[in-house]
Amino acid sequence: MFNRMKHIAYIGIGSNLGDKLYYCEKAISEILEIDRHQLLARSSLFRTEPLGYTSQDWFVNGVIKIETDLEPSELLRTLKTIEAQLGRTETFRWGPRTIDLDILFFDDIQIQTGELKIPHPLIQNRKFVLIPLAEIDRHLIHPVLKRTIQDLLDNSTEDQRVEKL
Repeated sequence: MFNRMKHIAYIGIGSNLGDKLYYCEKAISEILEIDRHQLLARSSLFRTEPLGYTSQDWFVNGVIKIETDLEPSELLRTLKTIEAQLGRTETFRWGPRTIDLDILFFDDIQIQTGELKIPHPLIQNRKFVLIPLAEIDRHLIHPVLKRTIQDLLDNSTEDQRVEKL
């Protein structure tokens, strides 16, 4: 039998429409119901001020760390399917959404394609990602910037409000 390689992935989770806590919790449970995924760590959930398009409700955000044997493109397709099942529809950049699932890191690889960018290109500018990431793995090294998550957070100039729930 063919054994697939195990990978470590960090997934950002966010919602700002409807029952935001429900959507975040349901997305996490859907990700973990896939028998090829094992939860390694989970951050607290945070209430976060919107960035970009600010005329919308605050978000609920968090991060999970999983072990998966899916390859990055397979994981992306799985996350997009979960988003669709939870009612996500495309609106506009930084617009409101029932759920948003982003692959933040995948092992220490770098991918730049039309559909997939790993590490996620805005991690270092987003406190709503850095704070939950630091909570579960502050020593994680960003594979492009070669700095720890804690260092990126400590040196962030973003003034976004992020409150632990």
